[in-house]
This record gives sequence, structure tokens and C-alpha cells, in this order.
Amino acid sequence: MDKQEKLLELKNVVFSFRTYAGVVQSVRDVSFDVRKGEILGIVGESGCGKSVTVQSILRLNPEPPGFFGGGEIIYKGQNLLELSEKEMRKIRGKEIGFIFQDPMTSLNPTMRVGAQIEEVFLGETSVSKKEVKEKALNIMRMVGISDVERRYRQYPHELSGGMKQRVMIAIALVSQPSLIICDEPTTSLDVTIEAQILDLLLELREKFGTSIIMITHDLGVIAKLCDRVVVMYGGKVVEQGTVEEIFYETSHPYTKGLMNSIARLDMSREDTLTPIEGTPPDLFAPPKGCPFAARCEYAMDVCYEYPPERSVLSEEHVASCWLHHEFAPKVDLRTGGRKHDE
Repeated sequence: MDKQEKLLELKNVVFSFRTYAGVVQSVRDVSFDVRKGEILGIVGESGCGKSVTVQSILRLNPEPPGFFGGGEIIYKGQNLLELSEKEMRKIRGKEIGFIFQDPMTSLNPTMRVGAQIEEVFLGETSVSKKEVKEKALNIMRMVGISDVERRYRQYPHELSGGMKQRVMIAIALVSQPSLIICDEPTTSLDVTIEAQILDLLLELREKFGTSIIMITHDLGVIAKLCDRVVVMYGGKVVEQGTVEEIFYETSHPYTKGLMNSIARLDMSREDTLTPIEGTPPDLFAPPKGCPFAARCEYAMDVCYEYPPERSVLSEEHVASCWLHHEFAPKVDLRTGGRKHDE
């Protein structure tokens, strides 16, 4: 399988919400791609635009109050923003599956589990009711649901949290989509169930060659699962690269802040975590320069006035930071980020 073949590409996507208080600029000029058979991680703190970005791929954000301000979302050669609602219904579920953050609220409490898994086939005349049920039962077995005939007839409130999440994965997988978007799918689960769900996603990628977008704020999940990582802050992509580049060649102060705020195995009890001081930018009136400048210990005058240029650091590694400009002070973010004398 050609890992370089692009399945999905976002090009300069802008998405905002009109509210009584003004326009919230949630996604600002976001570009990245997803390749066939890869797992792409999107990481960043709450409110950075991760969920709005991926929901815009399937046009799940309500319009209005939401609206696209520009850009393209290219899936298998076609721009999804040019499709009608009827055409998008053929993409949702069948071509691109979505696993939501909280199965407690994402499943319909009035419908049996089997009916919810089969919903993607509604209106299809090419498959019989018997075939649809067999597909549902098979996918339930595949995602590790036991006693599938009984579970098929149950309602969501009769299942545990981990079992509900497996049902959500079954719904996303039943039509064998080319791409699955996972919006923090393990947030509400304990660590044992979380590990099982992550192993299941890896197994499904190996079995079907399915591409996966994994949204999370857990860098441990990123390290375990992903091939490449997109780091978002203030509605923008600030850094992207392979997992190794993001972890070991960190090139944006915000990414460095994320790394320093998590516990490591080599830390002692006396070591303290280093939080990122300050608050995220106001997306009603985003800063005209770098969105991270107000919280950055290395911020220069130019950071407040002009958005940083995209610096290409390797074939995969890109960072938007003025520190990579030839006239900027030399900073090594991997070793405490101390400035070196010129």
C-alpha cells in the first residue's frame, strides 16, 4: 500500500460560528492531509479547534450558525464542500466513519443496538435485511462484543461504558469506510478498556488498511497509535510531522509546553510538572500575530505583529514559528529551550 497516496486533504480551511457576541473564528487556515492506511493524530488543548476541524470534514457542524470562510476539503479527488446534502449522506458512514467522544450521549437511547448499527444501510436496495443483520453481527464480533445476538436486541442503557464505545466503533466500521475519524474515543473509559480500544483500532488498520484520524489531548495515545501528528493551537496548525519528529525534534514552543506538562517515566516524585502559563487566545478577536505569543517564553516583537511563516524542517516536519527565521535567536527547544549566545 502506497503510504504517500493522499486519501483526504484539507487546504486552507476556515470555519467560523456567528453568535450574539460576534463571530467565533474556530478554524483558521488549516491545512493537512491523511494518507491511505495511516493513523494521523491531532493534538492540542481544549478549545484549540480540533473537533470543529474534523467535524467540518463531514459537514457535521450546524450551518447556520456555522459557515465556511474558505478552503477546500478534497476526498478521493472531490471537494466535499461542493457536494449537496444528499451527496454528503452517501459519504457519511459509508465512506468516512465517525466515532464520537461520548458514547453515553451519541447513541440513541430509544433504539436497539442492532438497529443503530444497521442505520447506515437505510435506503439501500442492493442488500437484503438478512444480509444487513449478518453484517451487523459480524462487525459486533470483530470489535469484541460478546453474546452478539443478545446485545443486538439490547438498548444502550443496558451496556457498560466500554461496551457502548465498542458499539460506536461497530457503527463506524460496519460499511468498511476508507477513513475513520475518532474524536477522543477513550476519554470516558478506564485505562484497561482504553488499551483494548486502542489495540482494536490498530488491529482494524492492519486488517482493512483503514486510515484513521485520532483526536486526543493524550500524548501517550499519540505515541502508541500514530504515524504522523498535527499540533493545533488557537484554531491553527502550529506544527506537524512524524511522531518521532514531534517527540524528539520538537520545534514549536507550544509543542514543547505540551511535552513538559505530562509525567514521564524518568521523573522522580520530587519533580514537578510545568504547566503552560496563561490562557488560550480569544477567538472572537484572534491575535494578529502568532496565536501563542502571549504565553510564549521566547516571544519577540515580531511574534505579536505578524503571523509566523511556515518553516519546512524536513520532508514531513513543518512548524509555524518565528524562531526558525534566520535572524531569530538560536533556541534549542529539546534541551530546556535555553537561548544560546550568538
